Parts: sequence; structure tokens; C-alpha cells
Amino acid sequence: MTKGQHTLVIAEAGVNHNGDVGIARRLVEAAAEAGADLIKFQTFTANKIVTATAPKAEYQMAGGDGSSSQIAMLRQLELSPAMHEELASYCAECGIGFFSTGFDIENIDYLLGLGQRVIKIPSGEMTNLPYLRHVGSLGLEILMSTGMCSLGDIEAAIDAVEAAGTSRSEITVLHCNTEYPTPYSDVNLLAMANIGKAFGVKIGYSDHTNGIEVSVAAVALGATVIEKHFTLDRTMPGPDHAASLEPAQLKAMISAIRNIEQALGDGIKRPTTSERKNIPIARRSIVAQKTIRQGDLFDADNIAAKRPGTGISPMRWDEVVGRVAKREFAPDELIEL
Repeated sequence: MTKGQHTLVIAEAGVNHNGDVGIARRLVEAAAEAGADLIKFQTFTANKIVTATAPKAEYQMAGGDGSSSQIAMLRQLELSPAMHEELASYCAECGIGFFSTGFDIENIDYLLGLGQRVIKIPSGEMTNLPYLRHVGSLGLEILMSTGMCSLGDIEAAIDAVEAAGTSRSEITVLHCNTEYPTPYSDVNLLAMANIGKAFGVKIGYSDHTNGIEVSVAAVALGATVIEKHFTLDRTMPGPDHAASLEPAQLKAMISAIRNIEQALGDGIKRPTTSERKNIPIARRSIVAQKTIRQGDLFDADNIAAKRPGTGISPMRWDEVVGRVAKREFAPDELIEL
């Protein structure tokens, strides 16, 4: 991260609206109030992305919506075109960017029609070659989540996107773990920087852990994008609520990220404006340890290093030792040459 860089913070509402546009509007309000740059939803048509018999993941079963299959669950969570348009308009009204992940080619094109100019590739589509080729053909900025991926999977996806027409300079790869919530022992946050080094891409982090500390740490390690799930209430039914932040936590996370951005600085070690005033207070000078007569030689027995640091620096000790005192010095008086 360079000095003054602004981390893009995406508040991932995902499907935490439970198919209710009223809840979705409240999520928009909460994300805007927390200071997120974008709020992200998910755009899909259930029967285009999952078969009728596809099972739920364990964390989806734990969500407690009563359905036993993915398609039944997803049908309850679809946003209609009218809902998308309402939410995009409401985001503009609330001063936050509208964003959504398109899970199939048709819905990506639909989002482009709404004016979206950044494409999010979700982790589950990282091995979907037709999808990757379509995204790459658009020539737009891409955020690429890498849950469940090896370096080889990431390389293949980047190659597919590039071959279709989008340079890797337009790709930000988000380190990610697709378990909700992600155990801290599985975060492997150091892999994020290795992804950047391996592929020469910008890096970020899509966070599914409980809490805010891993996202904050990711910014300190160079993430330029942070994506984090949030909800109005973690106890609501649905697949992602339990692994999401509530609004106060989201606000705290974003505040911490902005503080870290300031704290990172430019990497050049030098006295700062705020601490310069303390240099003469905290550093030492060479002073008389006892009365020194004119003509005496300065030596380790009659000089010492004490505060304040307004005189000769003790780093010049060897220059002072052996010199002749040109006048008398009282105890604790700053030595002059």
C-alpha cells in the first residue's frame, strides 16, 4: 500500500436480506452509516446455477431456513430486477456504491446494464471456464475471490481471463477461505502476500471469520480491498447471518482500517512532526559530572551523558574526551568545546 491509499471496503450484504427488499434497504442504510465504500449483494437465478438435487453445505444447513436443498434455499433469496433497481437507486440516495456479484453470464450482463463497471468473480466460479472467459472479454476491473483455491487454480483463472482480453493489471485477487465462519487456524493470511508476489497482481482479503481483527491485519499486510459479510442481526434465519458482523461491528472494523491506513505511513524512518518537540527532552547531552577547572582534560571521570539533549550529543563522546576545558564548568553544566 502506498502513502494515502484508500482501502476499498465492501460491506457484503450478500443474501442477508432474506429476499425482503425492506431488509435490504436497511442493510444499505447500515453500510452507509458504517462508512463502507460499497455494499454488495448477489445476483443469481437459482435454476441457472444449481441442480434440483444439489445438497446444502453444512453452514447452510445450520442457517435454519427449513429447506433441505440449495435450490429451495436460493429461490427464497433471489432479488428481482425491480428490487435491484430499487436498491441501486437507494444506494445513490444514501451515498454508498451499489455492487453485486453476478453468478452467471446473463446476470453479469444484467449488472452491466445497471451501470456496474467492476466484476466480482466469486470463489465458486474460479473453475468455471466459460464464465471466466466471458468476464475476461469485458475488459473491466475484476475482483477475484479465491476460497477453496490452490495457487494452480488461481493461475489457471488469471490465464483464462487474460486470454479473453483483460490484463492482470486490472485484477485484484482476494485471499479467501470458503467456510462460514472461517476458523482462525485456517485463515493463512500470509498467503495473501504470496499471491501478489506469485502473479504480480493487486491483493485483498474476503473475510469470513468472526470478528474484525483479521480484516484489519490484512490491511496492515497490504490488502487494497476488504470484503466482509454483515447483517442486521446474526440470529436471523439464513445461511450467512451467523458468520456476519452486525452494524456496530462493521463500523468498528472500518474505523480501525482507516486508522491503520494512516498508521502505515510511507515507510521512511525519520522523526515525525509530533515527536520532534520531544527530542531535546528525551535525549542526552554531554555535561560536567563534577566541577571541571579551566585547563583540565575532559575524561570519563569528569563528564557524563544526561538530559536534556540541547548540548553536545553523546555520540560525539570520543571527540570530547581528551580535549582541554577552555573554561570552568559546574556540575551538570552542558559541556562546550
